[in-house]
Amino acid sequence: MAAKIKFGTDGWRAVIAEDFTFENVSRVAQATADHWKSHPPAGTQKRIVVGYDRRFLSDRFARRTAEVLAGNGFEVILGDSPVPTPAVSFAVKSLKAAGGVMITASHNPPEFNGYKVKAWYGGSADASICQAIEDCVDQSTIKWTAFDVAVKSKQVVVRDLRAPHYAACKKLVDFKRIAASGIRFAHEALYGVGAGCFEELLEGTSCVVTTLNAEHNPNFGGINPEPIAKNYTRSAQWLAKNPHDVCLVTDGDADRVGGMMGDGTPMTTHQLICLLLRHYVKNRRQKGRVVKALTTTTMVDRMCAAYGLELVETGVGFKYIASEMIRGGVLLGFEESGGIGFPGHIPERDGILAGLMLLEMLAVEKKSVAQLLEEMEKEFGPHEYARIDTHFPLEKRASLMEYCKLNPPAKLLKSPLQEVKSFDGVKFIAQDGSWLMLRGSGTEPILRIYAEAKSKADAEKLLELGVRITKKV
Repeated sequence: MAAKIKFGTDGWRAVIAEDFTFENVSRVAQATADHWKSHPPAGTQKRIVVGYDRRFLSDRFARRTAEVLAGNGFEVILGDSPVPTPAVSFAVKSLKAAGGVMITASHNPPEFNGYKVKAWYGGSADASICQAIEDCVDQSTIKWTAFDVAVKSKQVVVRDLRAPHYAACKKLVDFKRIAASGIRFAHEALYGVGAGCFEELLEGTSCVVTTLNAEHNPNFGGINPEPIAKNYTRSAQWLAKNPHDVCLVTDGDADRVGGMMGDGTPMTTHQLICLLLRHYVKNRRQKGRVVKALTTTTMVDRMCAAYGLELVETGVGFKYIASEMIRGGVLLGFEESGGIGFPGHIPERDGILAGLMLLEMLAVEKKSVAQLLEEMEKEFGPHEYARIDTHFPLEKRASLMEYCKLNPPAKLLKSPLQEVKSFDGVKFIAQDGSWLMLRGSGTEPILRIYAEAKSKADAEKLLELGVRITKKV
């Protein structure tokens, strides 16, 4: 029996050789072709961009995808090497393609791979497109053209997708100022496609870049390529002995950003988000709507109130932020996992552009990251964030969410409850700004518990309260 193809928040993911097989990738590629043949976006060409990351067999899965799309009459622009996801999204928009496919499982463990769908506007396909493709699976016979034949007939064109993306990123930052800054920084690539990107971008400038974990290793050196502190252990130890001005971190497909101080002290994605928001208002003198996912720090709320900016809160998944960016007037859009979207670019998270923007901030401020964080905390107060992922049966998820909505705690720690939000999971918010949230993974029996408070100890206590709540169902 054929595996059921189920799209999550950003495409389809599965374990390689179990469900992520050439046969199943062919089924999804045929469904993708069927959808875009019957629903071609207005103003686009019959063209699809395909890219891939460094995971096991990603290049082969990308070739198979290209063969099927070409067999269905599409011109396919295929990346000539592993490429950041935002480079694929940028190519979709700039080449007026009907859409794009990125073979990646982003930050997931090495045994996974995935099939991300990009829409004509250069961002993650929204829920309606994903559902439509899912509905097309197995509705028609798989058609394909052998790769060599497709290349010879120019149905498949193999091209560098990095250079145009680099050029676009350079235009969005004060690149001359970065180039002249002499910043000495490290880049923790987590064995992902971001490796070498900053070296190529800053070649010939006064900046000195040291890339850590740059080699192509489909097992990711035994870690998950996710920009969180537990995956920085080895590079943090190296930085303690070899200090830099800052260390930027990109995830497996380089669409998200994390960071460490120059001595290896980890920074949270929330701190980076707030630093960039401050930079946009204070140094760039820009205004607009700020869009954040529900699980992002409330320091953003305080900053927006102080700066007089409209704040929009969305569900979890960058596609919700992307839809706000498409509407226009957005200053910045971001999510807890380190995904940041920028105006004048694509409605997509971009770890490479985020890294350059952080370098621009340091070049302008001429202060250390530690100083900037200290200034920000003095102005907006301490915000300590914590999260755990726990195993929780899928069949009990709905009951738990209902219980949380109907039985909210009277207070969080010592502060009375002020508000309950339940449009994506359930979030309890106290009067002092601390909060606790429970939310299930879209596709796995995992419950995520998030908390934020004025101290790490209090944030941990809120997580413990979250765990106790799960045991009541």
